[in-house]
Amino acid sequence: MHAEDYASESVTRLRADLALALRAAAHHGLGEGVCNHFSQELPDHSGRFLLNPRGLLWSEIQADDIVMIDAEGTKLVGRHEVESTAMFIHAAIHRLCAKACVLHTHMPYATALTLTADRALDTTLSQNAMRFHGRTAIDTAYNGLALDYREGERIARAMGSAEIGFLGNHGLVVCGDRMDYAYDDLYYLERACQAQVLAQSTGRPLAPSNETLAEEVARQMASERLQSTLFFEALRRTL
Repeated sequence: MHAEDYASESVTRLRADLALALRAAAHHGLGEGVCNHFSQELPDHSGRFLLNPRGLLWSEIQADDIVMIDAEGTKLVGRHEVESTAMFIHAAIHRLCAKACVLHTHMPYATALTLTADRALDTTLSQNAMRFHGRTAIDTAYNGLALDYREGERIARAMGSAEIGFLGNHGLVVCGDRMDYAYDDLYYLERACQAQVLAQSTGRPLAPSNETLAEEVARQMASERLQSTLFFEALRRTL
């Protein structure tokens, strides 16, 4: 059953999208060695999900490298092994937060902001940042590597219903209902964080906007999701 589902047309398409998102993240400098993980829940809501395997660079991952695992982190189909922290973090977020796509990175500029006292992006500062206004959660209780279910569940509960999780002293989680939307958010989150870090590095006072305008820009961005799909398809053509 699992092997048949893995080879089905719908899951094959999801595997291709997941592999593309990983290669795109490598292309955009968002990866870190052979660490960090992207996952995609199967559409049948069975608790099974697709995950990148252990030991491969994101730049080399293809659809057939993707592994299928269950809600407990047990590998069901795939020729590669799965890294343990990936199972614990992603299984918990899929199960407790009901997210279809879960992208976890240590991308540099966003991670840099998790090391500051504020722990996160100022979503009133730049236009790119405003798209995330009201969509973020901050986990300030870093607790070491996620090597058991308790730590994965703690991270998931800290995220709650948020689509963007800033994990203090650790990295980022970006969630979404579709891979093209989730990857677009991941890319522009790092761009927004990069702009903030560069602005802060000037030593000059920052000039944020206001909550009302940030809320309006977030609504405007949410209505422009065709851009996310077009970006992802452009990546498919070029990567």
